[in-house]
Amino acid sequence: MAKNLVIVESPTKVKTIKKFLGSNYEVAASNGHVRDLPKSQLGIDVEHDYEPKYITIRGKGDLLAALRKEVKKADKVYLATDPDREGEAISWHLAHALKLDEEKMRRITFNEITKNAVKASLKNPRQIDMNLVDAQQARRMLDRMVGYEISPLLWAKVKRGLSAGRVQSVVLRLIADRDEEINAFVPEEYWTLNAILDVQGSKKPLEAAFYGTEKKKMTLHSREELDAVLEEIRQADFCVTEIKTGERVRKAPLPFTTSTLQQEASKVLNFSTQKTMRIAQQLYEGVDIKGSGTVGLITYLRTDSVRIADEADTAAKEYIAKQYGSNYVSGSSQAKASGRKIQDAHEAIRPSDIERTPTLIKESLSRDQFRLYQLIWRRFAASRMTNARYETISAKIGAGQYRFTASASQLAFEGFMAVYTQETEEEEKSQSVLGKITKETVLKKKELEEKQHFTQPPAHYTEAALVKTLEELGIGRPSTYAPTITTLLARRYVIKENKNLYMTELGEVVNQMMKKAFPSIVDVNFTANMESLLDKVEEGVVSWKTVVSNFYPDLYEAVKQAEKELESVKIADEETDVICEQCGRNMVIKYGPHGKFLACPGFPDCRNTKPYLEKIGVPCPKCGKELVVRKTKKGRRYYGCENNPECDYMTWQKPKAAQGKK
Repeated sequence: MAKNLVIVESPTKVKTIKKFLGSNYEVAASNGHVRDLPKSQLGIDVEHDYEPKYITIRGKGDLLAALRKEVKKADKVYLATDPDREGEAISWHLAHALKLDEEKMRRITFNEITKNAVKASLKNPRQIDMNLVDAQQARRMLDRMVGYEISPLLWAKVKRGLSAGRVQSVVLRLIADRDEEINAFVPEEYWTLNAILDVQGSKKPLEAAFYGTEKKKMTLHSREELDAVLEEIRQADFCVTEIKTGERVRKAPLPFTTSTLQQEASKVLNFSTQKTMRIAQQLYEGVDIKGSGTVGLITYLRTDSVRIADEADTAAKEYIAKQYGSNYVSGSSQAKASGRKIQDAHEAIRPSDIERTPTLIKESLSRDQFRLYQLIWRRFAASRMTNARYETISAKIGAGQYRFTASASQLAFEGFMAVYTQETEEEEKSQSVLGKITKETVLKKKELEEKQHFTQPPAHYTEAALVKTLEELGIGRPSTYAPTITTLLARRYVIKENKNLYMTELGEVVNQMMKKAFPSIVDVNFTANMESLLDKVEEGVVSWKTVVSNFYPDLYEAVKQAEKELESVKIADEETDVICEQCGRNMVIKYGPHGKFLACPGFPDCRNTKPYLEKIGVPCPKCGKELVVRKTKKGRRYYGCENNPECDYMTWQKPKAAQGKK
């Protein structure tokens, strides 16, 4: 019997896919990339047509040897890496590293890890798409050029261990620009005026907001302007001048893309972009479901398309009709217009089977897996449902020459809101008294509420808001959002407090240097244009070597100039109140590969270091000393007593002050 070998990226997928295929199929994993540019050098031969020098990644030798043995046994080899540019490049690298014969090698892709999708892909194998590979090669080389040419400059001018990145640097600039905008903001005064009115025949009063005159809307900028309005209104009679009833529609949402999933998971579940992608990856690759074995629960998680396969669309609409009724089923499939190319070979992120409801599989999922799956399931179901409809009523109320307005709305048909309401939606305003009002209704002034306000500066970026901005500006791609933000936080260029991202002093120094020496690298339009060029490489319109050869010489010249012209900047380490027991100086916080530690500022004369113990403001329930954050050898965080090893108290859960008093 013919032997077929299927090579996937992740060992988790091996278990899931093996279930679907017969005994004449062997499934193996490459564990991601097997070849890359060398870490010790640029790895691009700029003298000879920018030829990349790929080497086997350290530690992958044994894995490749094992794969070669499997290849020898196989009659056909199917490369089934992820269905995107990077996945295509991994397949190409595997073909080279394993010296695969073109006759027996085929590329297959599937958007979801289900029996039907995997078997359908085996019936439609193809050659490796070199346009996709070249687009990924160009991206990798551009990133390498920026990182390897600019990072050493930052080491020399600021301090060792810093890095610059092609997308990372422009994202840092966006955060810095927002911080500057907030700092430069000058608040402006304005006032609001509400009239609380007694309504004839109603026990409930009516609240109406100041609008302006009959002809135009007015903003009250000062106390003087407000007083001028109040003077006339105090003497005036209030009467209903106009009543309008109508209908308002709230559109069903589109299914999730990578960007919108990251934004909504941040708002609703408080997940970081990195956490969202990690859990989505688990749901995509497969989870052990009681009674079904390992099952891929969602479609591929890196996508900017909102397209849904016809089969999935039909199944969803049948499910909705059965569960909610045919009047809840959307008549049309929504599509988002986009000015730029989207990877429409992909679908939006959706459950692989609409019948597999979150409640049905809750016991088989971790808490976070369940919450993210439920969000994806509900959003997809909502996208196949009808719009929600509201009945609206609004009234204009006259007081002399001025006008007040009151409005209310009531849900007439819930539509998609039967399964999904977005975090950003405000509660509908209900003023039941409005429905009883006519133009003849007598209104009597009860009181006037006046309030002073000041305009607010723009909000600091959150991860969700930053991802939304990156997508709108065309910077990066779905797969780059999470790692870019994670890198900025890891490098301490940016810190996160209560969801908000703030620049650190180090981040400001790096951003200023990048703006001064490499204005094009941190230019939003330049970076977005580069993404468009990479898309053109993917379409086969532009040669990848053209993109790389046009980029590098300018970068090289800018680096040489910056080496001469940029001044060095010294960033002081954060001082603590911990005294060095060897020389009496106040120790400072340093950052190493495993996070913060304390070091003596007298280095190299005094080489004393000790762990940095972050206090959490809670006393130890055992001995009364402070509890501190500690980490296991594998990096897992726990909370223990600062008096360790004398006191052995520890807990995985972050204790609260009340617990300390027990």
